[in-house]
Amino acid sequence: MTSVKEQEAIRKLMVFLQEWDSAHKVARSRILDSFIKSNDGKTEPELELEFSQGASLFLARLTTWLRMTYMYSTCLNQLLKSIGIFLSAASGRRYLIEFLEIGGVLILLEILGLNHLKEEDKRESVKLLQLIADAGRKYKELICESYGVRSLAEFLATSNSAEAQADVQVLMDSLGRGNPKYQNQVYKGLVAVLPCASPQAQQLALQTLRAMQDTVGEAPSVLVEPLLGVLRSVRLEVQYEAIQLLKALMAQEVRPALLKGLVALLTPPKKKAFTFCDETAKDPTTLCLREPVLVYIQQAAAAKVIGVLAKESAEVAEELIQLKVVHGLMVAVGNLDHVASQRHASVSLEYFVRTFPFVEECVKKALGHTLFQRFMDSPEAWYTKMDPDQAEELASNIMDIPRDMARMQS
Repeated sequence: MTSVKEQEAIRKLMVFLQEWDSAHKVARSRILDSFIKSNDGKTEPELELEFSQGASLFLARLTTWLRMTYMYSTCLNQLLKSIGIFLSAASGRRYLIEFLEIGGVLILLEILGLNHLKEEDKRESVKLLQLIADAGRKYKELICESYGVRSLAEFLATSNSAEAQADVQVLMDSLGRGNPKYQNQVYKGLVAVLPCASPQAQQLALQTLRAMQDTVGEAPSVLVEPLLGVLRSVRLEVQYEAIQLLKALMAQEVRPALLKGLVALLTPPKKKAFTFCDETAKDPTTLCLREPVLVYIQQAAAAKVIGVLAKESAEVAEELIQLKVVHGLMVAVGNLDHVASQRHASVSLEYFVRTFPFVEECVKKALGHTLFQRFMDSPEAWYTKMDPDQAEELASNIMDIPRDMARMQS
């Protein structure tokens, strides 16, 4: 027999549920606000005490209303936060299972792809997915099996909210760990983000790829082109992350392809006429970068990366010489249209000249005594005094160092 106190608690619960069932949008919004304020951070036993052992009855109503209204953004933020109270409750695994049984993961992922919904609502959706992933490996697998990686990667690439993008990064990193069945899928999902237009997304994707590298092992060859493409970014923080990832990949089988690609970037196609996008036509003060500007940015970045990688490993430096990096660096030094290319290429070229006697001999012969001496005295500035004829001579040099000479002379 139930006590009078228990009967009164059950009566209050029934009144509360009836109030919810009969309420319209505004009234339900007030109920949700009150619930969030009063119950945030509560454990499963505390929630059950609050609802007279009937908390699941309210959760069922929340999830039902979510399924019916999420496409219309009806109190969506409050709904997701309320459900989050249940999913985050200590010892509340049964709430998680109840949410998953109604297709909760699919709803959360679909929310991410609805363009008309607010970024803050999508961020709450990501937070709930994180709570699900934190529950263990089988729940991470469930998210991945529901095409979660693709949805999250697309949201990361297109979101306008830095906070939401940061939350997605944490979730992607979580899905990539302790989830061997789908870790390669997560890795490739992050690679797919690299060509996007968002520097923030590129930076976060690069950071996560680097963090995953030890877990994944060998990097797929599909990474090469997007990673080298990121070097076109005008954002230094993006280029920094790309360099860190490239350094980590030097111990992988993908190294030869990356080095070959970097050297190729030093000699871009012949200069084309500048092209501008529509925004430039409407407002001449707004320059929209296209070819060849982006190619030159990429050339400068490649010259910088080559110097970094060569200084870290003599073996890598030798491979670069065999790939005719000296010729490429001299081409970049001769690019009078882009000072950054000249500067980075000159600094990297100095390292090869000072490290490999045969390279020094070849470069000295190509530059002539006077210009070579200027180069050695001030590699960071000598190119500023270069005339067009000298630049053209550098850009058209055909230096070819024998394949095995680098190893013999190092």
